[in-house]
Amino acid sequence: MAASALAAAASSAAAFAGARVSARKTSTSATARRASPVVRAAAATGTTRVSIPETFAALKKKNQCAFIPFICAGDPNLDATEKALRILDDAGADVIELGVPYSDPLADGPIIQAAATRALENGTTLGKVLAMLTRVSPDLKAPVVLFQYFNPILRKGVEAFVKEIAAAGAKGLLIPDIPLEETYEVSRICKENGVDLVLLSTPTTPIERMTKIAEASNGFIYLVSVTGVTGVRTNVESRVEELVKALKKVTDKPIAVGFGISKGEQAQQVVSWGADGVIVGSALVRALGESGSPEAGLAALKELATELREGSNRKSKPGFFANLFGKK
Repeated sequence: MAASALAAAASSAAAFAGARVSARKTSTSATARRASPVVRAAAATGTTRVSIPETFAALKKKNQCAFIPFICAGDPNLDATEKALRILDDAGADVIELGVPYSDPLADGPIIQAAATRALENGTTLGKVLAMLTRVSPDLKAPVVLFQYFNPILRKGVEAFVKEIAAAGAKGLLIPDIPLEETYEVSRICKENGVDLVLLSTPTTPIERMTKIAEASNGFIYLVSVTGVTGVRTNVESRVEELVKALKKVTDKPIAVGFGISKGEQAQQVVSWGADGVIVGSALVRALGESGSPEAGLAALKELATELREGSNRKSKPGFFANLFGKK
């Protein structure tokens, strides 16, 4: 989830990913025999969930902006994560970003790095995260975007990974350390399984490359607001307004802004600049994981999410008669 860090991460990803990711084709019967417990359990439910494009289309009709919270799975524990997902959904989250803890989170700042470390020390694994997501996703109104670094995906196999997260209920995937040139095959596999591959654009992305990212991204475009890693900041850079306008000139896809947003007034500022979504991570991760106990963390999460949901609402302009009589 970063800018300068993303550039370095992309280079390292290309090094270990190789030139291309190839999809392995297997017979239907063989795939069924090898299906994980997550895949088998989700197949039994036959649940249909709202997609990310459908969510943004509904918000556009209401002239509203999406509130997209991020939390790290397994911090402080997976039971708390499951409860947190329900709390965020009830608080009005439109899309929820769920991070899978990783040992080398290059794009993340100290708050999310610490959360990932705690989650890994608690024994959190991808399999346990997906088992939890399988249980909770049928109850969520908001589609879930899974945030996962590329190395574990490559190790499992892209097709196997995407099938598993789709079966668990994920509707989107965000891979922060894969370069644009390596996303096309991953995106094809995602589309075949009903998953939107969300791509990131940064403040240092040239217009030509930004255009290609916008064309390739599905669901929405994640606009990184700062040059650096994730974290809580006192102000949102004013350059974000220019970046949103630049992206809107080359795409009609939704643009969600993230990095550094921690308060309702910051969310409202981003909304006023024309963003279609507001992404908040570190502030919520800190509230949930650093409050002393899971119960206190969930309470703090709920309070902050409520504030941020309100801040992410697009304020309607007063009508003619309201202006005439001085009402707001």
